[in-house]
Formats: sequence, structure tokens, C-alpha cells
Amino acid sequence: MHAIQQQYWAVRDYLSPVLKESKFKEHGRITPEEFVAAGDFLSYKFPVWTWEKGDASKARDYLPAEKQYLVTRGVPCLRRATSLAYTDADEDAERLLSFGDSLGAADEWVETHAGRGATVDSAANPGEIDDIPDLDGDGLASAMADVSIASETGATVGETPDLDDIPDMEEEGLEDGEDEATAVPVVPRSGGIIDASQVGVANGNLLQVRTYDVMITYDKYYQTPRIWLLGYDENRTPLTPSQIFQDVSADHALKTVTIEAFPHSSTLQAASVHPCKHASVMKKVIERMNAGVVEEQLAARKNSGKHPEKEGKKKWGFGRKGGKEEGVKGAGEEEEVEGMRVDFYLVVFLKFIASIVPTIEVDSTTAF
Repeated sequence: MHAIQQQYWAVRDYLSPVLKESKFKEHGRITPEEFVAAGDFLSYKFPVWTWEKGDASKARDYLPAEKQYLVTRGVPCLRRATSLAYTDADEDAERLLSFGDSLGAADEWVETHAGRGATVDSAANPGEIDDIPDLDGDGLASAMADVSIASETGATVGETPDLDDIPDMEEEGLEDGEDEATAVPVVPRSGGIIDASQVGVANGNLLQVRTYDVMITYDKYYQTPRIWLLGYDENRTPLTPSQIFQDVSADHALKTVTIEAFPHSSTLQAASVHPCKHASVMKKVIERMNAGVVEEQLAARKNSGKHPEKEGKKKWGFGRKGGKEEGVKGAGEEEEVEGMRVDFYLVVFLKFIASIVPTIEVDSTTAF
């Protein structure tokens, strides 16, 4: 059934027309030319993203041959998505803490995970501290009675010892001993390559990090970008579908995120976020961001045009009619503001995808 569905999607994508008119502000959809422009901007500002041409037999004719899709490799995933889940269980309960002063005023704070017991000693959980006995005057005097400031050789503190009396490390044989804490060296097999079986499994405080290869393609039917995820464990072994879904939000796993054939490869299967809702979500996000960008551009234009009168009089000192026309033209230009450019589309798109895979650091544009 899944194979038939994939064949149907392939035929539907083949028969779909290519979008020619820009509609990224009105509908959240972009043309292939805008996808390439946004990809060029993303790869220029953030070089971790690069263009790939993929399999030549799978190339799309509406995209440049060398710019079929974007890819970034080795994206870290430090923990599972379930660790971010918030439930109403007792361990995730909240309680209100009140800290009052002598005047009666109180500051209220919310303590989260109040029912979760601490497992390690920390500032919040100092553990058990044994009582330290106090020394009275007699005990202190008796403890200090045996203290001597003279060394074993009879020299008192402050005297410079004879250099001949200092033992040499070679004479004492201190370098001959073996340190028990020294790790046993791993002897590589033939060819100088260490086999994976010789490396111990990380445990204790060592963090086992998963990594992902993230690809962005253009979906011709939905006319939006589409994200693809290919995961590896700490030994670069490909993750199984069930392991990949551990890093996806529970609201999207097996619903909008499924395992499908990668469109630019004949053999690769990868997890994909279905783009059926991308256009509507991107439209809402772009509308909010565009309003802020327009306000900033109008404010910047207003500040830059506060003192143009003197320069205008010098340049256009004669001809009142021309001055009026310039004034009308300037007022018209002030109303037409460019707003958000389509170059930023993929930057915004990655921030939207980060909410679906919160533990995979796909958004490398956080500082932008």
C-alpha cells in the first residue's frame, strides 16, 4: 500500500505545473527561482549549508543542475524529544514558593518539577553533611602540642637545605614505576586502523551524541521547501525509523513525519516532514515578520529624511514646480516599502522546522 501511495505521489508531482508567479507573502508558496535565491542566501550567510546535484537521473529540470537540493551534515542531537515532554504527573507538578521579608512584602516564585527527587549532590541538594566536632581550649592545646616546626633532618623552617641532600629522581628510581591510572594503549590491527570492537562503549558521564544529515528539497506540488532527515548514532551507524522518531515531537511522529524515498536518490530512504501545511504556516509567520520589517524600514526612512531640506534647496534652488513634483514622488515612495525579501524564506523555514524536531539543531541561524 505504501509503495502504491509513493507511485501516486510521484505521478502527481510530475503532472503538477511549475509555479511562475511569486506568492510567498500572499500564500506562503515560492517559485523554483525563489527557492534557488533563498538557498544561495542561506549557503552564503551560513556556509554549513551547501548545494548538491544528487543523482543525475533524478534531476529536476526546473532547477539548476548543480543546485538540486541543500544539505548540512553532522547536525548534533544531544537528547531525545521525550525529555522535553511536560506531563501532569506528580514529578512534573508545580508549587508556589513565597519569600517574605521583615516588612511583610513577599516575592512569589513557581518551582517546576516539585515532585521529582534529586539524584545528584548539588547546590539544591547538598546531601548529608556529618557534624564537625568543636575543639575546646584544652583539646586545641593538646592537638597543637605535638606540632613541630623542625624538619626530620634537624633543620628549622627558614634554613636553606643543602642541594646534595635533595634526592634525584633517577637515583631513587621514581620514573621506573607504572601509574595504575594510565590507560592501556590500544594496539591497532593491520593497516594502522583501530577496529570499532576495540573501543569501549561510552558510559557514565560520557554523552553519546546522535548526528543528522539534513536536506532541503523543493516540492513542486506543494510549491514549498521540504525537509529530510538521515540519522546516525555515535558510531556513524544509520538509525532505524523507530530511533529517528525518538527525536521527533510526539505530535508529529508517524503523522506528518514519515519515512519516504529521497527524491534525488535511487536507493536512499529518509525521514521527511510532509509539506501539506508548510504554506499556511509560513504565510502566518511571514505576515507577522513582514509587519515588523515594514515598521523598521519606515522608521529608518523617516529618520534618514529628517534633514533633506537644505540639500534639496541647494540642488533644486530654482523651479517650484519641480520641487512639488519631487515632494509628491517622495510621499509615494514612502508608502511603498519593500518589506521582507524572499531571500529570508529558508531562514524562517528552518525556525519553523525546529519546532517539529526540537532536539535536532537544524536551525543554525539563531544569531541572525
